[in-house]
Amino acid sequence: MLVLLKPFAITIIKLYQHYAPEEVRRRCLLKPTCSEYAILVIKKYGTIIGTFKTWRRLKYYCRGDVYYIDEP
Repeated sequence: MLVLLKPFAITIIKLYQHYAPEEVRRRCLLKPTCSEYAILVIKKYGTIIGTFKTWRRLKYYCRGDVYYIDEP
């Protein structure tokens, strides 16, 4: 069951990247974007830790007015 969470989470993020409105997707000033970062950390750390790291990035770093580069 836990093995299926990683591909499922990545699929959900890719669906967001494809179907989210453009004005929402282009608002991100971070490199990599938050959705790209989420895919990277889920692949690197797994679903649970990757989801936590993504949540932390969205909560503390996603301000929308400061551009900077962040690596997983």
